[in-house]
Amino acid sequence: MTGPKLLLSVFICFVLYPKLSLAIFVPSKKTNMHNILFWIIIGIIVVDFLFEKYLDYLNTKTMSDVLPKEVKGIYDEEKYKKQQSYQRENQKFGLISGSFSFVLTLAMFLFFGFAFVDNLAWGYTSSAILAALIFFGLIMFVSDLLSIPFSVYNTFVIEEKYGFNKTTPKTFVFDILKGWLIGGLIGGGLLAVIILIYEKTQNMFWVYTWIVISAFSIFMAMFYSNLIVPLFNKQTPLEEGELRDSIKSFADKVGFKLDNIFVINGSKRSTKANAYFTGFGAKKRIVLYDTLIEEMKTEEIVAVLAHEIGHYKKKHVIQGLLISLIQTGIVLFIFSLLINNATLSQALGVEVPNFHIGLVAFGILYSPVSFILGIFINILSRKNEYQADTFAAKNYKPEALSSALKKLSVKNLSNLTPHKTYVFFHYSHPTLLQRLNHLKQFNS
Repeated sequence: MTGPKLLLSVFICFVLYPKLSLAIFVPSKKTNMHNILFWIIIGIIVVDFLFEKYLDYLNTKTMSDVLPKEVKGIYDEEKYKKQQSYQRENQKFGLISGSFSFVLTLAMFLFFGFAFVDNLAWGYTSSAILAALIFFGLIMFVSDLLSIPFSVYNTFVIEEKYGFNKTTPKTFVFDILKGWLIGGLIGGGLLAVIILIYEKTQNMFWVYTWIVISAFSIFMAMFYSNLIVPLFNKQTPLEEGELRDSIKSFADKVGFKLDNIFVINGSKRSTKANAYFTGFGAKKRIVLYDTLIEEMKTEEIVAVLAHEIGHYKKKHVIQGLLISLIQTGIVLFIFSLLINNATLSQALGVEVPNFHIGLVAFGILYSPVSFILGIFINILSRKNEYQADTFAAKNYKPEALSSALKKLSVKNLSNLTPHKTYVFFHYSHPTLLQRLNHLKQFNS
C-alpha cells in the first residue's frame, strides 16, 4: 500500500515539477506560477499532515486490552494494559500537539507570516547574513516558546504518570537554554558560513557548501559524544569488573579494538534504558545508560553491544554517513539552480528573492522527494538491523540478545504490535517480534 501522501509525492515530483521548471525558465504571461507554486506548497503540507494522522489511526486499530498471543511471555496482562494505555495517551497527545503545529505552519503560509518576518529582519540590517540569522532566529525562538507547554505536559504529566520521568524543573529549563545556545552557535554559525560561501562563489556555491557540511558532519560523528553530550549528561569510564572484562573479551574475540567504554547518567532524565555506539577510529566509543546496567545481566548487555559492534563491522556506520553526504550534495545542487528564482520567493509573498526565503520554499517542495528517499533508507536500515542481529547471534549468544530486546521493550513500554503500514513508512528497525523470529534460527 503506497498511501495518498506517496501518490501525491510521485505526482508532484514527476508531473508538476517538470511543468513548473519549464514555466520558471520560460515564463508565460498567462500563468502566475508563484500562485500555482503556493498552492502546491499548501497541498504538500496538508497531505503530509493527513497522511501522518492516517498512519496514527491505523496504529490505534492494533490496540487492545486483551493480551495478544504473539506477545505472551514478553508482557503479562497487567504490564500489557499499562503499555496500551501509554500508547493511547501518547497517540492522543500527538494528535493535539501535531494539529497545533500543523495549524501554525499553515497559517504562516496562508497569511504570509514568512514575508512578515522577512520584512522585520531586513528592517534591522542590510546584510544578507544577519537578515537570515534574524529571520531563522525569530522563527525558531517563537516556535520553541510555543512548544514548551507541550513539552512540559509530555515530560511532567505523561512520562511522570507511567514512571519514566526523572527530569527536574531545573534540568528541564537548563536543557532548553543550552539547546538554544548550542543551536544558535552551531546552527547560526553554519548558516552564516553557507551564505558567505554563496555570496563569494555564486554558481559554485553548492560544491563548497557540500565540502563544508561534509567536513562538519564527519567532525560531529567523531566528536559529538566528547563535545556536545557532556553539556547535558555526565559520562564516566566503565569501572573495572565483570562487565568491563566481558565486553573487552568479546571485542578482542571479534577483532574490534575498543578502549573507550562509558556509562552515561541517563537516569537524570528518564528510567528508559538504551546504549549506543559513536565515533570512528581511535575516537570510537560505546556508551551504556546507567539504567541499562541496572536492568540487565552481564551477558544481555554484552549481547546488545555485540549488535552495535556488528553495525561497525558490517560498515553500516560508514554506509549511513556516505548516503547522508551524497543526499546532501544532491539537495544542494538542486537548490543552487533555484536559489535566486523569483517564483520561489513570490510564492511566500516576498517580491525580491533572497537566500533564506528561497530555502524555506525549497525545503517544503523537496519534502516529497525526501519522503520517498526516506522509505528506501528505512528499508536499508531494517536490513542492516537484521545483519547486526545476525552478527551478534553468530559471535555471541542469540538467546541473550533475545532476552535483552524483550527487557528493553517492556522497560520502555514499546508497542509490540504496530500496524504494518506504519512500520513500512516510519520504522528504521524491525519490530521486536520480527527480530525475535529472526533470532530463533540461531538458537541451539
